Amino acid sequence: MKTAVVLLTLGLTLSLSAGAETIYRSTDAQGNVIFTDDPGAGGEEVNLAPLTVVPAQAPQVEGLPVRGQGQASRPRDDAGPGQPFMPYDRFAIASPEHETTLPTGAAGNVQVRLGIRPALREDHRVRLLLDGRVSQSAMHTDAFMLSNLNRGEHVLEAELLDASGAVRHRSTPVTLYVQRASVNLPRNPNNPGN
Repeated sequence: MKTAVVLLTLGLTLSLSAGAETIYRSTDAQGNVIFTDDPGAGGEEVNLAPLTVVPAQAPQVEGLPVRGQGQASRPRDDAGPGQPFMPYDRFAIASPEHETTLPTGAAGNVQVRLGIRPALREDHRVRLLLDGRVSQSAMHTDAFMLSNLNRGEHVLEAELLDASGAVRHRSTPVTLYVQRASVNLPRNPNNPGN
């Protein structure tokens, strides 16, 4: 039964694309719905809404440069309909690098720098996400300061916001490991039980 429905749908789609404008619907003795373009088979006329066609886009790898071996850069956001919104050749977290370990002496403080090429447009803003939550509100900048991060693993991401405040792009996640001093560590000179 499922195969018949799939074949019927495929046939219906093909007949529509071949220029058939009128489709008829009927029900047989077993209660199965039958679609046809033959008015002689009986049934009621079905009016179909026009199909929406969306052009395919090339796959996008976020946070990486768009230029490849001899390829032109991605179209700007003023390109024709169907073009992706990404007016930058590069939008990524440049520092710290992926899987960097922040030493104990940094006290959980780190500066996050973005690589944005060409420069950030006046009507665009960037905000920083820490572990999936907004850490710093949207600003017109390519640098953020994080302070007093807890010990452990953290994931950093940057979001590009357009003039209306809508998120238009997100950078590739960067993992950061933070070491912090603790009196509970056995080799810590400040541990009273040492």
